[in-house]
Amino acid sequence: MSGPLFIRGSVSLPESELTWRFSRSSGPGGQHVNTSDSQVELRFDLARSGTLPEVWKQRALERLAGRLTGGVLAVRASDHRSQWRNRETAAERLAALLAEATAPPAPPRRRKPKPRGLNERRLEQKKRRGQLKQGRSSRSWD
Repeated sequence: MSGPLFIRGSVSLPESELTWRFSRSSGPGGQHVNTSDSQVELRFDLARSGTLPEVWKQRALERLAGRLTGGVLAVRASDHRSQWRNRETAAERLAALLAEATAPPAPPRRRKPKPRGLNERRLEQKKRRGQLKQGRSSRSWD
């Protein structure tokens, strides 16, 4: 991955604000796995960033509070054997996280009145069910 990381619309993060760290992936593997640093950790200092609009930054800080460590958002990828593909995966995950966290809140839900026919059908069904059960009774009501 080279160049800016696009979040949503025309907003992007420059490469200078992203920090990459590489380490060995866990799990079984052959001789090559023991020497290659294929796991990728991508870090973005959300609290100190100046590229995101202030409104987006506040939304992201609130919504990602549980994932932040000292204002830094970290994403890890070790799905692939190739470091390059893990870099792409980590960048996609970070972009998706920030796009979701900075999205505007959904409009408030407005309650609509229930249709009158709905209540009438419910009461009629209750009446029919009650008559059915009453018809099962062995006692005579004469």
